[in-house]
Amino acid sequence: MKPVFEVTKGMREMTSHYCPGCTHGISHRLVMEVLDERGQLGDAIGVSPVGCSITAHQYMNVDMIEASHGRAPATASAIKRVHPNAPVFTYQGDGDLASIGMGELIHAAGRGEKICTFFVNNAIYGMTGGQMAPTTLLGQKATTCVDGRTIEQAGSPMRICELLETIPGAVYVERVSLHNPAGVRTAKKAIHRAFEVQEKGLGYAFVEFLSTCPTNWGMTPVKALDWLKENMIPYYPVKQFKCPEEVK
Repeated sequence: MKPVFEVTKGMREMTSHYCPGCTHGISHRLVMEVLDERGQLGDAIGVSPVGCSITAHQYMNVDMIEASHGRAPATASAIKRVHPNAPVFTYQGDGDLASIGMGELIHAAGRGEKICTFFVNNAIYGMTGGQMAPTTLLGQKATTCVDGRTIEQAGSPMRICELLETIPGAVYVERVSLHNPAGVRTAKKAIHRAFEVQEKGLGYAFVEFLSTCPTNWGMTPVKALDWLKENMIPYYPVKQFKCPEEVK
């Protein structure tokens, strides 16, 4: 009988350390599934961050390197220049990318580095216990803003895609959401486009995944998905900001 579904060879068979309901597992799977379908698993090189996904290299069945906190884009830039024909990507959370790593992100985009960045935005610091992140929403509670984030205290949440949209070297920028099956399907298409942009040497490609953190949000997994839809998407609109004509 012809199989209708097979587990991607891009993921290793092991128990995940992620909390129940965490959408890191979905985004891991999507990136690896796309590389598998593109026949690039054996050539790809990933850079994992500091954060909840610091152990991504244990799950993703490709060559990977661990970068210092926030430095994944710089590390990936160097790898790509040494291995120009390899698909190179960074996988980063909002604390790693949008806080300590903001400078590395902006300059990699500004240089038009021919790499992909996959950005997991769950609006909070997950690994270190639920502190406020650059992407924490106004009014959202965290251990470092127990009454909710305010503009007076911490400014407005950072919209990374909107920022990158203004940089010419960032040629592909899209935000997707993992809160429902339709969003997951859209996310997979975005990942395909990002690697196609890289393969054609067009410039820097960036995909943001709106994601959940049920543990630090203090919610059930199902409630967290609803909260993402009702609160994150209105502030972080799901859309394609930039895409070259060659890959549309």
